[in-house]
Amino acid sequence: MSDWRIYRGAGVPHEGVRGLPEPPPWRDFAGTGTGTGAPDGGDGPGGVDGVDTARRLGAQRRLVESLHPRPEEVEAVNAALYLRRPLLVTGNPGTGKSTLAHAVAHELGLGRVLRWPVVSRTTLKDGLYHYDAIGRLQDVQLDRAAADGPAGPGAARVRPPIGSYLRLGPLGTALLPAPPAGPGEPPLPRVLLVDELDKSDIDLPSDLLNVLEEGEFTIPELERIAEREPVTEVLTADGTKVAVEGGRVRCTVFPFIVLTSNGERDFPAALLRRCIQLDLKPPGDKQLAAMVTAHLGEEALEEGSELVERFLRREPGQVVATDQLLNALFLTQRASGAERVTRDRLAEMLLRPLDRPR
Repeated sequence: MSDWRIYRGAGVPHEGVRGLPEPPPWRDFAGTGTGTGAPDGGDGPGGVDGVDTARRLGAQRRLVESLHPRPEEVEAVNAALYLRRPLLVTGNPGTGKSTLAHAVAHELGLGRVLRWPVVSRTTLKDGLYHYDAIGRLQDVQLDRAAADGPAGPGAARVRPPIGSYLRLGPLGTALLPAPPAGPGEPPLPRVLLVDELDKSDIDLPSDLLNVLEEGEFTIPELERIAEREPVTEVLTADGTKVAVEGGRVRCTVFPFIVLTSNGERDFPAALLRRCIQLDLKPPGDKQLAAMVTAHLGEEALEEGSELVERFLRREPGQVVATDQLLNALFLTQRASGAERVTRDRLAEMLLRPLDRPR
């Protein structure tokens, strides 16, 4: 019987970690695993991050004819696209809220998804732009020190323009239109994922209202110098440079925005009326089978049918995320040479309900 363990707890140093197999496809950040890489489809605006797309949607996604989204999910996405409104997606952890943004970007060829992860300290400005005032002050002090030094005033170096200290955030970048896919074609929208909005400070959802409604924002640091520098080049979240006129970023093509929430708090009515709302249900039989096949292949679906059935027949209201099932399928496959009791123990550990008291 082969030993699947890398760490054995024996306290004796060894080089077993050199035999660590390839990571699960959804944890392969380098794209080195079998079947990873960009899914089928051409490059879209903003560039296609093939590794990230394959990691989130499934390295073997091309083997699945359809991921069987529910009609209400397709309708909500189309409503958001037609009406140029954000899509507020609510659901339990692991139901595919974040993946929805990547799926839309992949199918429509809209390029890399801009991601804005929200935490309790996140402010609206974090999403719009960042100004490195300290870096600029340090450069000014270095210039003065060089000018006052033995080499004299001529030693002062050329100070970088103010745009060198500015970088647009994910939301600020999303409001800029992506370049056209080809000559004569209209610019396409970017895709922005605002992840876990319910983790934010109480003011952030309300602060978002004006930007989402007007599709523009100002950069005060550039507005103050607009008369002498009407156009300033700044960095985007993609790492490219764009020209900002008069210190104002104006949206010409409203982005496809996905706001995700675990349902842990209520949002103000003013935000809700500006969004298309979608309550994402846990995946059913077809969706789950397609998801497992996309990530692990049909063989894993057949061999792990018992775990899949256990996941589908869990107690009503019990919260178990789909990535927990994928983890269990992957690891129990790797531990196929271990005793049955070991595989059962691993499955029990990995499929522990998220709402179960410790």
